[in-house]
Amino acid sequence: RLDLSGRVIAAELAQELGVSEDTIRRDLREMAASGLCRRVYGGALSISLSPTSMNERIGIAGESKAALARAAAGLVPAGSTVFLDASSTNLALAKVLPSGGGLTVATNAPAIAAALVERDIATIQLGGLIDPKVGGAIGAKALRDAEALRPDILVLGVCGIDLEAGVTAFSFEDAEFKRFLASRSRAVLVAITNDKLSAAAPYSVVPLSRVAHAVIEADADETEAAALAAAGINILRAV
Repeated sequence: RLDLSGRVIAAELAQELGVSEDTIRRDLREMAASGLCRRVYGGALSISLSPTSMNERIGIAGESKAALARAAAGLVPAGSTVFLDASSTNLALAKVLPSGGGLTVATNAPAIAAALVERDIATIQLGGLIDPKVGGAIGAKALRDAEALRPDILVLGVCGIDLEAGVTAFSFEDAEFKRFLASRSRAVLVAITNDKLSAAAPYSVVPLSRVAHAVIEADADETEAAALAAAGINILRAV
C-alpha cells in the first residue's frame, strides 16, 4: 500500500483489515525500525516522501510545480507585501510573479531571493544560517528579522497537509519559523502537489482554519479537495 499511494493511515487500515489501530501502529513502528517507512501522525509515509534537500526537490515534478505557481500568482494582489517561505514550489512562484505589480517580497530562501531580484521585484532577504534541507534560514537570526514583517500574504511551504493534523513540517525549527510567520500574516496561501495531500509530517505548523487559499493540482483527488474546502479553504485547481 505504501508503494502504491506513498502513505497509509492507521485508522483506515485497521477498519479495512479488521484489526485494532494498536496492531497497525505496532506494525508500522516495526517497519519504520527496519527502514521501510517513516512514521508520522496518524500513519506512515513511504521513504520517498521523507525530507530531501531543496536542491533535490527543485528537480522533482517541475511541470506540476510550474502550473501551481501560475495559479498561485493570480491570488497575489498588486502592490501587496508577500512572504515566500523556502520551498521548491515557491521558487517556481518567484519566477512568475509580475515584475510590474508593485510587489514587495520577503523570503528566507536565497534561491527565491535571487529569482526575485532577476525579475526586478523589491526583495527582502532574511539572514542567518541556511539549513540545506529546508533551503532557507530558519534560526534565531531569521526569526528576529521576521519580527519587522507584517505580510499581506504568506505563501507557506508545505511538507504535508491533513484534515486532522493541519499543515505540518519535517523539521522542528522549520515548523516553529513557519508558525511565527503565520502569526504575523494577514492571510496564508499554500500550493500543494498531490503527494502532500492527506499526509502529515512530524511537526505541526498551523490548523486548516488558518489557511485561506489552497492551490492544488488539476488531477488532485476530489475527496481530498472536498475535505479541504469543507474546512473553509478556498480551493483553486491549477491548469
